[in-house]
Amino acid sequence: MSARRIAGLLLRHLYLYRRSLTRMLEVAYWPVMDLLVWGFVSLYIAQVQAKLPVIIGFFLGAMIFWDIFYRAQQAIAISFLEDVWARNLINLFITPLSIGEFLTATMILGILKVLVTSLLLVVLALSLYHFNLFLLGLSLIPLVANLILTGWWVGILTTGLILRFGQGAESLAWALAFLLQPFSAVFYPLSVLPPSIRLVGWYLPTTHVFEGMRQVIAGGGLSLKHLAWATGLNALYLLAAMGIFQWAMAVARRLGLLLRVEG
Repeated sequence: MSARRIAGLLLRHLYLYRRSLTRMLEVAYWPVMDLLVWGFVSLYIAQVQAKLPVIIGFFLGAMIFWDIFYRAQQAIAISFLEDVWARNLINLFITPLSIGEFLTATMILGILKVLVTSLLLVVLALSLYHFNLFLLGLSLIPLVANLILTGWWVGILTTGLILRFGQGAESLAWALAFLLQPFSAVFYPLSVLPPSIRLVGWYLPTTHVFEGMRQVIAGGGLSLKHLAWATGLNALYLLAAMGIFQWAMAVARRLGLLLRVEG
């Protein structure tokens, strides 16, 4: 075993980190996200120890809802990356394929993935934990629809950033969605967050979906206020994400970045 060869290989990896901001950020990113989420969960449990049976329902519902959002986002981002990895991106966009057609196909794929995964999780939650998500009734429809919309604009935004900044930004396909998690009050109510972070959370549609979900499970009915906020924010962010993607595509075509992304 050669210490020189080991040192050389280690130096190679360190050079990659020095030249890539995303790699350097990842060193702290995931530990910080875990600490924030589970730290706030701990605070929430400490406040409501007497209501643990209800809290378990909140957690199971939140886990299923989070997966719906995540699958919708991943369908767009990972579908794009699969074309990058297969070096097929340039083949797609030299055809008459429009941006709208490309995005629509990945959005439909996201819905199909959500249906399969969600049904599996619902069946398992009912069989193993006696938690029936369908007890939310018709409230499920607007809540799930808003989660899918959020997944779409996050996926479109992620894809646009990868298109603009290249393979060095690929980690955003996983990291960007989880950046929203601590602020979205997924496993705990918005009131647990410090005031400054609570303000950030209020302007995320996911926050209003999870707050609405907990309110329905607790027997309070669907909050029209949270539903209106979630829908309005999703409409605004979806338009902005599509604008960013179109801008990134225009820049990529002008500068020849489609070839560089695949390289």
